[in-house]
Amino acid sequence: MTVSIDLTDRTVLVTGGTKGVGRGIARRFGDAGADVVVCGRNAPDDNALDDNALDDKALDDNVGAFVECDVRDPEAVTGMIERIVELTGRLDVVVNNAGGAPPRDAATATLSFTRKVIELNLLSAIHVSQAAHRVMSAQTERGSIVNIASVSALRPSPGTAAYGAAKAGLVSFTRSVAVEWADHVRVNALIVGLVETEQSDLHYGGQEGLERVAATVPLGRLASPADIGDACLFLASPLAGYLTGSAIEVHGGGEEPAFLRAARGD
Repeated sequence: MTVSIDLTDRTVLVTGGTKGVGRGIARRFGDAGADVVVCGRNAPDDNALDDNALDDKALDDNVGAFVECDVRDPEAVTGMIERIVELTGRLDVVVNNAGGAPPRDAATATLSFTRKVIELNLLSAIHVSQAAHRVMSAQTERGSIVNIASVSALRPSPGTAAYGAAKAGLVSFTRSVAVEWADHVRVNALIVGLVETEQSDLHYGGQEGLERVAATVPLGRLASPADIGDACLFLASPLAGYLTGSAIEVHGGGEEPAFLRAARGD
């Protein structure tokens, strides 16, 4: 028997889906035949488009529309979800991907900085999930929400402490609402490790730095955005129909314990 994932006639929203990991996720859902909508605070640089119809391509042939939205704003989120339903008639899958944070020492981080990190990495996903639930709970078929968390939720996150705390909160939120919303929506999370995107060299010190970082991953490489997209696609598909409240680690095996490196003298 051939197993495949076909999401034809399903509508998928990927927040922060115009670049990096989000773009990879959006493309994989497009490959599966879904009507894909991405949102962000700014339209994609590589294509100015009218968001009035899904046949206006936002990113490429697999991604159907861009809707401008600051997901930290609950009213803007409500308007975005209403707009998507107006365009497509439904909402089946949401991937809460928007997030990130610049490094900042926890001892000197301002209240404003910390609040913005938590708003983007935790509260935005709550806003979007609540708005999506209102739509999905009125539909016949059960919806799916996938929250993009991080290994920073599970291990120390020096330099990005507020980010790690927000992602830990996102995992907790996932598990709680999976129970509350089980009648209508499956809710799962991905614990994402290191991913190579178009800006990775800025974080890891060029190609040599990337290679050194990749060598710390048991599988010998950083994830690609498509790797994360494949995991999202699985969680959103009927193949994961009995999965809810799960937090799946997608990190290439994680990190080798530091004491082993020390013992070898690395």
